[in-house]
Amino acid sequence: MANILVTGGAGFIGSHTCVELIKAGHKIVVLDNFVNSDVESLTRVKTICVTDFPVEKGDVLDTGFVRSLLKKHKIESVIHFAGLKAVGESVEQPLAYYNNNVVGTYSLLSAMNDAGVHKIVFSSSATVYGDPQVLPLTESHPLSATNPYGRSKLIVEDMLRDLYKSDNQWQISILRYFNPCGAHQSGLIGEDPKGIPNNLVPFVAQVASGRREKLNIWGNDYDTPDGTGVRDYIHVVDLAEGHVKALESLSVGSGCVAVNLGTGKGYSVKEVATAFGNAAGTAIPYIIANRRPGDIASCYADCSFAKEYLNWSAKRNLVDMMTDHWRWQQNNPDGYSDCTN
Repeated sequence: MANILVTGGAGFIGSHTCVELIKAGHKIVVLDNFVNSDVESLTRVKTICVTDFPVEKGDVLDTGFVRSLLKKHKIESVIHFAGLKAVGESVEQPLAYYNNNVVGTYSLLSAMNDAGVHKIVFSSSATVYGDPQVLPLTESHPLSATNPYGRSKLIVEDMLRDLYKSDNQWQISILRYFNPCGAHQSGLIGEDPKGIPNNLVPFVAQVASGRREKLNIWGNDYDTPDGTGVRDYIHVVDLAEGHVKALESLSVGSGCVAVNLGTGKGYSVKEVATAFGNAAGTAIPYIIANRRPGDIASCYADCSFAKEYLNWSAKRNLVDMMTDHWRWQQNNPDGYSDCTN
């Protein structure tokens, strides 16, 4: 099997993907600067998989360092998660997002080119679709962005498409995923947001555990079944398995292909809160607040291409997502922060 460099491998999706890569027989090397992640997650990946692997502390912005890593570890493919990911923060700090996400990826690609490594799976996002014109979202939907985070992902996608056009020895898989949640069934690794969670499920989890008083539901007058926003939530382990399938697809031939990873089904904010409450055995208190600027009514994927191209589809349902996320929350009420690194 292949030697894989996983950038940002200590993060939520990265750590779960490391587990699935090892399960599939791949050898991994993790590169992370640990700005928004914790090395403890990788210690636990090693526990889950009963194996060891190299962990390199560094930044994709350091082209020379990355080039040396690629050569040192005889890397054949890269899965690129490293970057900043909070929409609200991106509006407040656009330059940080363009530097980390766009310049960082440029630096990584330059290092790969120098080292003769031309296979990459890129972590993109459904934010590149902007405000949906038609649902469900297919990969052919027009691309746009409504915030610097989404725009940084779209710029990188364009960079990758241009790179392939200029040199078709590159093999590139662009994965546009929707709303990851859940956690590994062991309860050892999961989402560990810093500060106030940006995403719905970890916020609800903190309400269920008593860390936060209530959930704010931003608007209940959308054109949806219960008036609250509808999104496509996907279990992080399904998502991780999709990355393994995408990696394996790169061995088939050259190309630059974008693929949606979601469930193809939308759930409302109220449905998610109710499902989490059922998993936790407690009602989730909430209040209705005004809509947030830029929020949309519904967003969910058409995942038929993923089934056709990657032979992948999500296996886990909303109950699985909430049950596994609650197990992680119970076992790690303060995330990784109470661990000695």
